[in-house]
Amino acid sequence: MLSGIGWLILCLMDCQCLVLPSRKEFFEGGRRATLANIVWHEMLRIELDLTREDLGWESRPGLWDLLYQTDRLYADRGVAVSRRGLQCGGVCRKADVVAWMYLRERGGRREAVHERSEDEERHRAALSDEHKAYQERIVRTAESVGFRADSEVRTPVGPRSWIQTDTLVQGEGGIRIGREVQLSTAGVEGPRSVKARAARAAKHGIIPAWHTDRSDYASRTDTHWTRSDNLPAELIAKSGDLRVVSGYRALEFWRCDDRALYRCPQTQRRCGQTHVTPKPRDVFFDDLVRGTAAGLIVPIEHRTGTKTHRFWVTDADQERLEDHNSGRPVLPPTEPEDERDLPTGASHRAPTCRPSAQAAAAPSAEPAVALPPIPIQPSAPSRPIGAWPSAPSIPAQPAPPPKPSAAAAPAIPRQPGPEDRTEERLLDWRSSAHWSSEQRPCRYCSVTTNLRDEDGVPSHKTYAEDRGPQRQRPVGPDA
Repeated sequence: MLSGIGWLILCLMDCQCLVLPSRKEFFEGGRRATLANIVWHEMLRIELDLTREDLGWESRPGLWDLLYQTDRLYADRGVAVSRRGLQCGGVCRKADVVAWMYLRERGGRREAVHERSEDEERHRAALSDEHKAYQERIVRTAESVGFRADSEVRTPVGPRSWIQTDTLVQGEGGIRIGREVQLSTAGVEGPRSVKARAARAAKHGIIPAWHTDRSDYASRTDTHWTRSDNLPAELIAKSGDLRVVSGYRALEFWRCDDRALYRCPQTQRRCGQTHVTPKPRDVFFDDLVRGTAAGLIVPIEHRTGTKTHRFWVTDADQERLEDHNSGRPVLPPTEPEDERDLPTGASHRAPTCRPSAQAAAAPSAEPAVALPPIPIQPSAPSRPIGAWPSAPSIPAQPAPPPKPSAAAAPAIPRQPGPEDRTEERLLDWRSSAHWSSEQRPCRYCSVTTNLRDEDGVPSHKTYAEDRGPQRQRPVGPDA
């Protein structure tokens, strides 16, 4: 075999390299595939065109058989692909990237396959305008609040391997968010599937955040998806509001009792435990980018039965969910402490104290004390000659006697009036407080019922309104 390789080197040493197309796209069984068809032989220093029967070398028949058998021999002996001397001679070589390849035959067709799946991405179709608009908007939004971001970033994860990310955002505290925009078809299984790529990014410290405009992708659970409406590139690139309609949730914690609005997810009856219900919420795309970079919006996994849901929530909801899963009591959401964060007209201060009308009209406990009369003042001196006469002086009147206190006045019994009539009892039977899933005997007729009166005691509606305690009409000027 070595002699064959040596013969090939001697025969093709003076040949010139051929410049041919960099890739070939073909259809196989209705499925579109993209493979490199130009191979660079490092030892022979020649280019091999797999689209031609003679590989572009008419004077050397049987060249493919020789190279293919040699490559299979290397594979059988466990020789690494990087030591076989075959490189991608098209897109990768023009990008000054060494991408090692190996040869194979499938269905009678000759193929050259990349050793690493990352190198295959260079042979994909060019990015769409919508894809580029999303990338530019992510970078612009992240940089507007002081975070670093860049598109088409390669993150080394080994001596000869890396992770390709559409847009990588450097967030608060050193977190890295890898935002992938997926507007085309994506695989479900395999090494290049969404699940495999997201798991690999998470393994190396990159938070995967996948965004799409396809509703079928948003319903998948292979990663944390978010979705916006299908919009043209001009609207995506604008600085206006871009709404995320799927993938963001608000967690609602509720107690499974008779007043609960949801059905128990575990049993057919009320279990008395605390459950979690994710409620869909809309969020603006720019707020989502800023929130994830700041650590205020985080991804979680919520398990219901045998299915695991993946979506985005606030960091406060994440902490409450961790408390719930660990058995600790779930605290209610914190209220804003700054008065500027409260709605207009609201205040966290206590209301101003004002005396009530009854307190103002209440009689004093101390008896009334009569004040002494004002002493009579001396009369004015006699007027001088020629002066105008002054007004006649008015004699001082003695002080009136004090009025008897209200406590001393005899109490006159108030006669009953129309306001003393009892009101008709009408209870709000639409309230869940008047219903119980457990039937118990009525307090009046002993027949079982699910209804409860206003005291929470089993009672039929008619008995509760006719025989229950009657309410009095309010007495006062506003009655």
